[in-house]
This record gives sequence, C-alpha cells and structure tokens, in this order.
Amino acid sequence: MPKKVIPLEAIPDIGSRIVRRDERDYLLVNDAMFTFYQRSMGELTPFFLALRDERKILGCRCTRCGLVRVPPFETRCPDCDFAPTELVEVGDVGTMLSTPPITYFANSLFQEQVPFGRGRVVLNGADTALSVNFYTTKGILVPGLVKKGSEMKVVFRDDRTGEITDIFCVPASELTPEQMTRKGLLQSELDWESAIEPPLPARTAEARARFDGALTELKAITTAMNSCERARQDIADWQRTIHVKTAGGDLTLRIDNGDLSLQDRLAGHPDFVMVCADPGTLLEGLGYNGSLTQAIMERKLWISKNPEFTTIFKLERMARSLARSKKT
Repeated sequence: MPKKVIPLEAIPDIGSRIVRRDERDYLLVNDAMFTFYQRSMGELTPFFLALRDERKILGCRCTRCGLVRVPPFETRCPDCDFAPTELVEVGDVGTMLSTPPITYFANSLFQEQVPFGRGRVVLNGADTALSVNFYTTKGILVPGLVKKGSEMKVVFRDDRTGEITDIFCVPASELTPEQMTRKGLLQSELDWESAIEPPLPARTAEARARFDGALTELKAITTAMNSCERARQDIADWQRTIHVKTAGGDLTLRIDNGDLSLQDRLAGHPDFVMVCADPGTLLEGLGYNGSLTQAIMERKLWISKNPEFTTIFKLERMARSLARSKKT
C-alpha cells in the first residue's frame, strides 16, 4: 500500500468520551476537518529534483562575490546589488554549526522519526548552513553524541519524493573511509544492525542480589499490567522480543499484542537489546517511579536500535496507565 499523507495511526477512531471539569461532565466527540492541498516548490524545484533524481545537493553562488548559499533560496544576491546567482553542486560532508537539540517526543505525524536530532550543517563548498535531521547507526540517539564542530555526512533515503526529508546526516566517525568518499550514499548502504553494546561491570554477588530483588518486583509489575485493560491497550497490535542485560543478570521482555511477559534469562531472537548497569533503572521506569526516556538521555539505559524508541514510549505509557488505574 502506498504511504499516505496522513498516517493511519494519526487518525483517531470514531468515538466519544466524557471529561469532567469544574464538577460537570462534558462530552468530547472525535471529528475531523480535511484540508488536502498541493504546494509548489517554486524556484527551489531544481534543489529538490537534484535530491530526488541525482542524489546531489545544490546551492546558489553569487556571480559577483562568490558566496554560496544552501539551499539555493536566492536567485539574486542581496549583498551585491542583486547580482544574479548560479546553481552549483556542493559537497555532502560538512561540519555541525552548533550543538543541536534532540527530539524524543513529537506529534503523530513525526512519531516514526523519533528520536531525531535537528542541526545546521555547513557543507564543504558552502558558506551557509543547511538545516537537516541527523541519526546514529550506533544505537539510541542521545545528547552529546553530536556537538558543535562534529563532522557529518549526508545520507540519501532509498525512497525519495523531492522533500528535505529525502536526506539526513550521520556522524562521520561512524562511517568507513569508502562510505565517506562515496557520493550519494544511500540509507540501505549503512550498517544499522551492528551497534556495539556498552560494557557492563563484572558481576558480583551484590549485583546479583540486586538483580534478583528487582526481578521479583518486575514480575509483579508485569502481572499487574496484564490485569489492567488500559495498560494492555498501550501495546495492542505490537510484538517485540527484548533482551535486557544488567550487571547482575539478564532477562527477556516479550510484548505480544497486549500481553507483557518476562523470563529470567535471554530467550529467543531479540528485536533489540537494552543495556543498563542497574536493573533498578528498568524497575523505576516500569513502576512509574522514574522515566526510561530520562534514563536514555542520561546514558543509564542504552538500546541497540534508534527506531525502537517507539517501544520504549509504549512501555512508559503502560506504566502510566497502570498508575492511573490505581487512582480510579
């Protein structure tokens, strides 16, 4: 099925609910207002066609002062009495202009992209910075991984439509010399499956005892979640096998269309891996006494695949749903 302008998961179900405000009940009904339209890329058409069809990045160079702007948003140079500009190709390697922010929570239209960074990269041959998303091939994206001055490489998506999201950047440090010199590097040419797990300290009797205690509490939490319909809905139509590795022991979490189960060993082939030295990090997140997202940001929790942050988000929603159900 072709991708839709509005993803199916962004479309609410037909239905209604009651909210209470100021001791009165109010009925809320799901509805929609449709506004579909087409927009012209105008004078930026050559830039977007070059991304889509040629895997090239274009800028505009002033014929008088030689300044190169990317993207080519000026047909005449405002600094040279409106001298005409000409289209030129620039490099696909550049430098991050300033330390960029990372988005972990986005609206439904961007939910599949999180977490992503957004920064301004000055490409080789350009004088201005290009605003572009960036990712990592080394697991979950965290603050500090990309900083001011980091060398970045532009990567082209395999399926392109002529939009700025046809490209993104990754840190040059994650690529081979051959990938760095390849023009029009594709997303499918990167290794997204071989992230190196962070090392854990040697296992001790104390760490094992802490793991055993956390495991008992985690089993109680998963049992309670499976008894809470609201929490079960948070992982409906979702299936994942997750290996969790800690300093005191390992376990497996399984999500199976509304059911969450736990085994006190590594079992089956994982969809992704979690690593946290302290099993209490996972316990606090699932027990709604902490945040798995915050643990990721603080590098207390590592996951092997960036897109699996969606699963982390679902687990946190389960924890919140269970906590709320206890208050009603």
